[in-house]
Amino acid sequence: MNAFIIFTLLAVLMITGMPISISLGLTVLTFLFALTNVPLESVALKLFTGIEKFEIMAIPFFILAGNFLTHGGVARRMIRFASSMVGHWHGGLGLAGVLACALFAAVSGSSPATVVAIGSVILPAMVKAGFPNKFGAGIITTSGALGILIPPSIVMVMYSVATNTSVGALFMAGVVPGIALATVLGGVTWYRAKKFGYPRLEKASLKDRVLAFKESAWGLFLIVVVMGGIYTGMFTPTEAAAMSAVYAFFVAVFVYKDIGMKDVPKILLNSANMSAMLLYIITNAVLFSFIMTNENIPQALADWMLGNGLGVVAFLLAVNIILLLAGNFMEPSSIVLIFAPILFPVAMKLGIDPVHFGIIMVVNMEVGMCHPPVGLNLYVASGITKMGITELTVAVWPWLLSMLAFLVVVTYWPGLSLWFPRYLGVM
Repeated sequence: MNAFIIFTLLAVLMITGMPISISLGLTVLTFLFALTNVPLESVALKLFTGIEKFEIMAIPFFILAGNFLTHGGVARRMIRFASSMVGHWHGGLGLAGVLACALFAAVSGSSPATVVAIGSVILPAMVKAGFPNKFGAGIITTSGALGILIPPSIVMVMYSVATNTSVGALFMAGVVPGIALATVLGGVTWYRAKKFGYPRLEKASLKDRVLAFKESAWGLFLIVVVMGGIYTGMFTPTEAAAMSAVYAFFVAVFVYKDIGMKDVPKILLNSANMSAMLLYIITNAVLFSFIMTNENIPQALADWMLGNGLGVVAFLLAVNIILLLAGNFMEPSSIVLIFAPILFPVAMKLGIDPVHFGIIMVVNMEVGMCHPPVGLNLYVASGITKMGITELTVAVWPWLLSMLAFLVVVTYWPGLSLWFPRYLGVM
C-alpha cells in the first residue's frame, strides 16, 4: 500500500511538469511527515552518509573536462582523423561521425556533449557533401548516446553511487559493449549509404592520416590518461576524473589555444551549474532510496518475484520494459537513481552480476535518450539540425532498432560485458 502511495504521489508531481529532483524531494518529505514515524535525525544522518561518497566527486570533474573539450576544438580534430580513416567507405562522413562520437565519448562521459561537439561540426559538412539532413541527424543522435556507455561515463558513476558497485569495474565493463555498439551503428550507416548511393570521400594518403593523427593526438591521449591510469591502478576513477579536467584545461587553453583565459570563468560557471543540478538530484534520490528501503519495498518485490517462480530471463525482460517506459518521461540520471535501488536487490537475489546489471541499465538509458518525448539527444540534435522532434524520430528509427537488438544481446549475454574486467582482474 505504501509503495502505491509513494509512486502515485511521485507520478502526480511529475505530470504537473515539476522537475524530477523537486518531485522526488516533495514525495519523500510528504511521506516522511504524513505517513511514517521515522525519526528525522536518522533521515538527516542517511542524507549525510548517502552523499558522503568519494565517487560522487568524479561527476563535476568529468563535466568540467567535457566542457573544456566541447569548446576547445578537440571534436573538430577528432572528426578530421576519423574522416581520414573511414571516409573512403560507403557513407564516409557518416561513418566518420560514428567513429568521432566513439572517440569523443571516451573523453567526455556525456551523451549531450558528444552530440553537440561532433554534430555541430560534421552535420553541416555532411549536408554540404550531399547527404540528406535526416541521414546525418539519425547518425549523430544515436551515436552520441555512446557517451554514457564508453567510459568514462557520468551515468555509470550514478549507478555506482546508488548501488555501491565498483566504478572501475563498470568503466572496464563498458569498453567491449561500447565498441560493439559503435560497430553496429557503423554497420547500419554503411548499409544505408550503400543502398541509397550516398557519397564517399577520396581515400586519404598515409601522410594525411599521420598528420590528422598528430593534430588530434593531444585529445586522443586523454583516453590513455583516464583509462590507462585506472587500468594500471595509478588512479582511482575519481582521481582520473580530476586528472582529465586538468589535462582538458591544459590542452584547450595552452596547446590548441581554442579557448582563452577570459573564456575559462564562463566554462567553470556552466560546469558548476550542471554539477549542482545533478548533485541536487542525487541528494533527493538518496532520501527516496532510504524511504524505499525503510518500507521494505525492494525486498517485498524480490520475494514476490521469487515466490511466483519468475527467473532471471523474465526479470531482465521486465527490467528492460520498465526502463524503456521510464525513458519516455525521465532523463538517465533520474532513472538510474530512482530505479537502481529498487531493482538492484532483486537482481542480487537472482544471482545477476552487479556490473552486468549496471551495463544493462546504461544501454537502456542510451535507447531512452534517442526516442521521444523526452529523449535528451533528440532535443540537442533538434537544436543543431533545426528539425522537429517528430521528423527526427522518423530519422533515427533504423539506428534505434539496431540499438534495441543490441540491448537484447547485452541483456542475455553477460560475457560481453564481463569478459574484459575479468581479464584485467578487477572483478
